[in-house]
Amino acid sequence: MSSTPDAAARRAFEAQVAPLRPELLAHCYRMTGARSDAEDALQDALVRAWRAIDGFEARASMRTWLYRVTTNACLDLIADRRARTLPELVGPAAGPGESPPAPDFEPRWLEPYPDDLLGEPAHGPDVRYASRESVRLAFVVALHVLPARQRATLILRDVVGLSAEETAEILETSVAATTSALQRARAALDEHPRVRPAPTSADATTALLSRYVQAWESGDAARLITVLREDAILTMPPIPMWLAGREAIVGFLSKVVWAGGAIRMLACAANGSPAFGIYKHDGDRYALAALSVLELDGGAVAQVYSFLAMDPALDIRAFGLPPTLFAAS
Repeated sequence: MSSTPDAAARRAFEAQVAPLRPELLAHCYRMTGARSDAEDALQDALVRAWRAIDGFEARASMRTWLYRVTTNACLDLIADRRARTLPELVGPAAGPGESPPAPDFEPRWLEPYPDDLLGEPAHGPDVRYASRESVRLAFVVALHVLPARQRATLILRDVVGLSAEETAEILETSVAATTSALQRARAALDEHPRVRPAPTSADATTALLSRYVQAWESGDAARLITVLREDAILTMPPIPMWLAGREAIVGFLSKVVWAGGAIRMLACAANGSPAFGIYKHDGDRYALAALSVLELDGGAVAQVYSFLAMDPALDIRAFGLPPTLFAAS
């Protein structure tokens, strides 16, 4: 039986969208700060786009038009939901010996993003942030300090690579207002020193991560201190607590984490950064306890984002992490 004209048109639309879907989803993630919200926003945007496809005019490319629809779907979603954040942006660092508070399972925390979902968008020559760098957690954290429309302006100009005119049209504002918003957003990001870390060579990174894993798996506080930056930060959503400084981090791990039994780590990739599944000994196996994403800066670990597996919002399957490892692994 032959397809109806509507079915054929829908297939043609989906074929046009398919190559752009990864970068549109990553755009939604940068805007919303959570993979779950990003998927909701993109689904809404594609429904809107299909319903409006008859009104699409080729004055702009399909890619630019889809960014318009998607950005506005994100802004609508952001307006209706609680802003995403991390414990380090909510309150002061934990004091010496402070016990972890009860976890907060409300959908308020920024979420990690699997590298496997990143596409390879065609960027323009003036784009300041490469695809993987623009989903680094330090960058996403800084983005979410910005008001939503400033955030959208910076992403569309500096990540997506759209012109000031295209961005103004998407946000239904003037070019002058767009330029002003971009300047304010860039200035705000410049106040976050971890947004653009010092580079680390591939060989140095491999050696650093090897020492980091060895320290964790052996519970070696002295070794871990050698790989952490002096002002390193550890954050552990959904527990609303964070630790500042390598001495505080190592003290907490020694007292709370390593004292609870043996640890194994399994490498993965998230947010364009090195990441590990952290497994705690449990009988004849190791159970997944956290997804840990590292921020490296100048040959040291500057930040550890440990997303605890107790959070039902964390989809471990998306990072290629099995729920358990056998003790012999």
